[in-house]
Amino acid sequence: MSSDTSSQDKLIVAGRTFNSRLIIGTGKYKDYAQNAAALDASGADMVTVAVRRVNINDPNQPMLVDFIDPNKVTYLPNTAGCFTGEDAVRTLRLAREAGGWDLVKLEVLSDPKHLYPDMEETLRAAEMLIGDGFKVMVYCSDDPVFARKLEDLGCCAIMPLGAPIGSGLGIQNPVNIRLIVEQSKVPVIVDAGVGTASDATVAMELGCDGVLMNTAIAGAKDPIRMARAMKHAVIAGRDAYLAGRMPRKMYADPSSPLGGLI
Repeated sequence: MSSDTSSQDKLIVAGRTFNSRLIIGTGKYKDYAQNAAALDASGADMVTVAVRRVNINDPNQPMLVDFIDPNKVTYLPNTAGCFTGEDAVRTLRLAREAGGWDLVKLEVLSDPKHLYPDMEETLRAAEMLIGDGFKVMVYCSDDPVFARKLEDLGCCAIMPLGAPIGSGLGIQNPVNIRLIVEQSKVPVIVDAGVGTASDATVAMELGCDGVLMNTAIAGAKDPIRMARAMKHAVIAGRDAYLAGRMPRKMYADPSSPLGGLI
């Protein structure tokens, strides 16, 4: 592995190669222009698109595609706001008809208060979508058992939450995230809960292949600057993971030998 992660170490999902390991959303920004500026600052080359909320096909209203070119940036349609498997499948079929997209992000939510995924519905929807020819990146709980089941079904990326959606609490269960990373043969991308740059770095240092975020950037006082910070945080965390951190020790270990001091 080259030490130059920017040119050699790419994110590959469902056979597609991405230069950035950061994925950003397209919600909660002041307007599409600010969203586009944040995307540029972040260096990301994939954006999630909530099919139910973002205008991608009504020319009478401001359209996301006028600000973020789907020919230059990969659109990842998602099922935000869906609470049943049928709703999720219907939503993504509409997205495929509208834009021809087959790489999608599945999320099926449960309680509106915490927005944790309903894993039984998620598994059912994933099976339907994969059978329908979709390449499914799947939002899931930080449960290694369900993560394995989703991968065995054929999902092309596992996306465990770091904390509840939009909470900004950071990685709450690093042990489970690490277990999912160790067992998975497909990319693992932390999705939800990132609040600031150090959270993104932690995710990458755990060995995750990428980080997806929306509110952490869109909800910052200066979204453009935060997007730039997240770009560097993801790169730094990936480099640190590949470098291999020093072992933790219970006691001090001087950088210079103490023997032979004058």
